[in-house]
Amino acid sequence: MSVTIAKWTLDEYHRMIEVGLLDDRQVELLNGEIVEMSPEGEPHAYFSHEAAKYLGRLLGDRADIRQGKPITIPTSTSEPEPDLAIVQVLGREYLQHHPYPENIFWLIESSNASLSKDTSAKRKAYAAANIREYWIMDLKHYQLRVFRDPANGDYQSELILTTGTISPLAFPGIEISVQQLLER
Repeated sequence: MSVTIAKWTLDEYHRMIEVGLLDDRQVELLNGEIVEMSPEGEPHAYFSHEAAKYLGRLLGDRADIRQGKPITIPTSTSEPEPDLAIVQVLGREYLQHHPYPENIFWLIESSNASLSKDTSAKRKAYAAANIREYWIMDLKHYQLRVFRDPANGDYQSELILTTGTISPLAFPGIEISVQQLLER
């Protein structure tokens, strides 16, 4: 006997949220499956918050930095909640929908307990959606993993940085200090 997992649509997921079925549950929709999110420990919360403040100072009004808010990926039936989504400034348009892949400059996950999910399911969902750039702040190893060049459902390049600077693809004139992101 084979086991078949029930897949959920974005509309079904939104209806569950609307009626309160998912209240008091830390979940997100990934590839049609409702998955539990890891509890956010102190290091995770600290690094995400500090990274958001730092990026906010560097980017100014060129982008919105959304912390732990959903993005919608219709093509993969996903609505993950990345730790940081650096998105176009669309203001009130986000009252009608969460940012779509075409609104996203890049995504960042702070990864302590969730490294496996961040480097597999989330990475593939983001690449399949053609999100140009995805960073993981690996808090266990104090390194920044940078994924670029999405093609065929995965990222074709990966950089692992512990020092130096990096410029996001969307803002090549801005240099981001790796040490500042991972500073203990």
